[in-house]
Amino acid sequence: MELPATTEARTPSLPLLARGAVEGPETASCPTQSRGMEIRGQARRRILAILFPRFSVERLLRSGPAAVWAQQGAKRVVVSVNADAEAAGLEVGQALADAQAILPDVALAPEDPAGDALALERLALWALRFTPLVGVIGRNGLMLDITGVEHLFKGEAALREEVLARLARMGLTAITAVAGMAGTALALVHAGWEGEVPSGQERSTVAPLSLAALNLEPAMISALQGLGLRSVGIVDAQPRPALARRFGTGLVHALDEALGLTARPIIPIRLPPEMAVMRDFVDPVVTREGIEAALADLLAALCRALREAGRGARRILLRAYRVDGNVQELTIGTGLATRDPQHLARLFKGKLEGLEPDCGFDRLTLEASMTNPLTGMQENLGTAGRAERREELAQLLDRLSQRLPVWRLAVRASHWPERAMARMNAFETAELSHCWVPRPRPVRLLRRPPFLQVMAQVPDGPPFRIRLGRIWHRVRRAEDAERIEPEWWRDGPNRLARDYYPVELDSGARLWVCRSGPMGPEARWVLHGHLP
Repeated sequence: MELPATTEARTPSLPLLARGAVEGPETASCPTQSRGMEIRGQARRRILAILFPRFSVERLLRSGPAAVWAQQGAKRVVVSVNADAEAAGLEVGQALADAQAILPDVALAPEDPAGDALALERLALWALRFTPLVGVIGRNGLMLDITGVEHLFKGEAALREEVLARLARMGLTAITAVAGMAGTALALVHAGWEGEVPSGQERSTVAPLSLAALNLEPAMISALQGLGLRSVGIVDAQPRPALARRFGTGLVHALDEALGLTARPIIPIRLPPEMAVMRDFVDPVVTREGIEAALADLLAALCRALREAGRGARRILLRAYRVDGNVQELTIGTGLATRDPQHLARLFKGKLEGLEPDCGFDRLTLEASMTNPLTGMQENLGTAGRAERREELAQLLDRLSQRLPVWRLAVRASHWPERAMARMNAFETAELSHCWVPRPRPVRLLRRPPFLQVMAQVPDGPPFRIRLGRIWHRVRRAEDAERIEPEWWRDGPNRLARDYYPVELDSGARLWVCRSGPMGPEARWVLHGHLP
């Protein structure tokens, strides 16, 4: 079967706030744009909000009347019902006993907030098929920044319809709305309004909606309705200081967000990639050979884009979208920036076994989530072939690091054995410290040196018998002690000097034993390492 053409898409970097929050919708399109300004030629922000009003029950129980209940004090209360249960007379807030009396055969499940959050996060990963910027809102909502991608789906209305159709096939009820501000889109779906709001008409569209659009606490909604404030527009007509004094600043903030007067940040489930390519399949891909062929084409396309940009990839994410909505991810990393598709394919090869196609994948995306500049290197007669050898070594380390931890040792300016060496990245250059003096050292330094029982002929002399386990060994040969004093700039005044003895036992074992503390019977002996 001939594979469909690859679609390449580069996503611009977005201005980020703390913990990955993206700045408000009116400013996120360009890093140089300031708050409240419009740059001519820049696309207006368009946000798609998705609300799942029956998410808790539909993700668990999808056939027949069903409800989810929660323990509230001494009472069990229904917190979510599906359409069949609602048609039979069940409703949210009803006592569980009353619900069972109305519908004895209703399927029930206890509330699981942690499971809901995990399922919503998986759904957010699924929504990345539509746009690279997706955020989770509350316990049952998603926010998609669809700026610049709606034309790929023949417009906002068609995109919204496709989202609803795919969610319906997954058994999920959803309310969707598109607006120029995130807060407005969210207010629309909370009020049950569906459609697309042209930019600039947010305030007039939200004004006639009920107070449910503001997503307030039930007690506050009741208080507002008791004063005759039954719509967003009527509340908006009241003086803001009076509203803040009576109901708190939370109401004013929610009102301004809903009307599009202030920005609501979107915290992305994944940061937008620097570069990405994707492929859709009319017939889902099921076989390992088909996945490898599609991956090879995606890698070739991604590496072409990297070459044009003068960059190389350090981390690449493969995201596979299954027909049933399941999303699976595989990630590889490289020590040095690269754009060699064959090398990257070898790194992915072992990890493809972790994919579970089941009914098949209808989309594969490849994202370069971390890139570095990668330019050509000018060589002369003295350096010819050095870059090629360095690249071959880097590729070997990349292959090893997919299965094993790979690191190298670096010398540190310390005479204490446990401080003299440190692990470092295998791709970094380890320079020999000027303070390094070659001395006999063990090939294996023990992290937790065990205590030893030792006999010495004189208090300050080397040991002549050592007990290992339950056996006493005679010391066949012992060298003079090497004394290491404490490092006064690093250690406290109570740190004791150490005397190290290389010894050879009658069994042939060569040990590096250490004595610290006072001479004589009170000395403390430990086994610090094994000599070659």
